[in-house]
Amino acid sequence: MEQRYGRITGWGKYVPEKIITNHDLEQMMDTNDEWIVQRTGIRQRHMAAPHETTTSMSVAAARAALTQAGLEPTDLDLIVLATTSVDHLTPPTSSLVQHELGAPGVPAFLLNTGCTGFVYALNTAHQFIQTGAYNTILVIGAELLTRFMDWNDRNTAVLFGDAAGAVVLQATDQPCGVLGFDMGSDGGGGEYLMVPAMGAAEPLSPTTYDDGRQYLQMNGREVFKFASRVLGKTCAAALTNAQLRLEQIDMIVPHQANLRIIQAAARDINMSLDKFIITVDRYANTSAASIPVALVDGLNEGRIQPTDKLLLVSFGAGLTWASSILQMAPSPVRPAAYQNGHGAQAAVRHGETVPAAG
Repeated sequence: MEQRYGRITGWGKYVPEKIITNHDLEQMMDTNDEWIVQRTGIRQRHMAAPHETTTSMSVAAARAALTQAGLEPTDLDLIVLATTSVDHLTPPTSSLVQHELGAPGVPAFLLNTGCTGFVYALNTAHQFIQTGAYNTILVIGAELLTRFMDWNDRNTAVLFGDAAGAVVLQATDQPCGVLGFDMGSDGGGGEYLMVPAMGAAEPLSPTTYDDGRQYLQMNGREVFKFASRVLGKTCAAALTNAQLRLEQIDMIVPHQANLRIIQAAARDINMSLDKFIITVDRYANTSAASIPVALVDGLNEGRIQPTDKLLLVSFGAGLTWASSILQMAPSPVRPAAYQNGHGAQAAVRHGETVPAAG
C-alpha cells in the first residue's frame, strides 16, 4: 500500500463581531489595560452575541474552509470537532454541526482535551487518512468560553475569548500534512484548570451555583509552570518523530494563551520570536480555536507560505500537551495547486490532484 498523507486544502475562521477591549473591562472589574498587557499580552477579545453558539461559529469557520478547498459538505467523509464549550451535554455539538452544515450521514465526533484539542484532532484525522479509512476530513477547533467566565474574577475572565477555526484535510500520495507528532496527559494537574460543577461528579445545584462552581477556575501560576516544563519537550519529541531538526521549521504556531509563555518557549528552544505566529493580543485565549485561528491569520497575512513546514504546539486542560509537524503542501508545489501564494485552489481526491470545482 502506498504511503498516504493528509494535505490541507482549505482553511477558514470565524470570530464574533463584538470586541471587548481591556479598557472595556476596566468598567466591569478591578483591572486595567496596563495590568493585563504586562501579564498576558492581551489587548482585546471577541465575544459571541446572544444568538451565537459553538455550533454556529463552527459552521461558519467550516464553510469558509470548504469554500476555499472547492468542496461541498457532502464531499466530506468525517467531521472532527475539538471543543470544551459544548452547546449541550447531549446531543453532541459535532452532530449539530454536521446537520447545520448540510452533510447528511457524515460521521462526526467531539474531541475534548481543552486547549490542545485542535492539535489532538488534527493528529487523529491524520491517522484516518494514513490508514486509508477516509479521504476528506474536516477538522474544527471552536470555543465559546465567555459564557463560562466569572466576570468578577479578574485573574481568569480577562484571559479568554470566543472563536472558531477549521481546516480540510484530503488524501494525497505527495509528502505533506502531518509529518510527525507528540501528545501527552498528566491528569494529576487537572484541578489547575477546570469547571468544578455541571458534570456527573458534581451536578449543578443551587449551592454550586451560588458558589460559582459552574465557572472556569484556573491556577495561573501552576499552569504557567506546567507549560514551561512541557513545551520544549513536546516540540523536541515531534521533531524526532518527523525526523527533522528545529532549523528546518519555517514557522511555529503556538497555543495563544499568554505572551509570556510564548516568549519563554522561544527562549527554551532557542528560536527567534519572529518565527512565532502571535495573535493573543487580538483574540486572547480561545482554547481549541487558538491554533487554527492563528494558522488562518498567518496564511492570509502571508507570514506562512503554502509549502512551509510548521510546528504546532499546545498545552491545556487535563493537563495535556500536544505538538505536530505540519507541511502545508508538497514541495515543490504543483503549478496549478496555488494562486498568488495563498489559498488552496485544488481538490485532492484518492491521492491525485484534480482541478477544484468552480
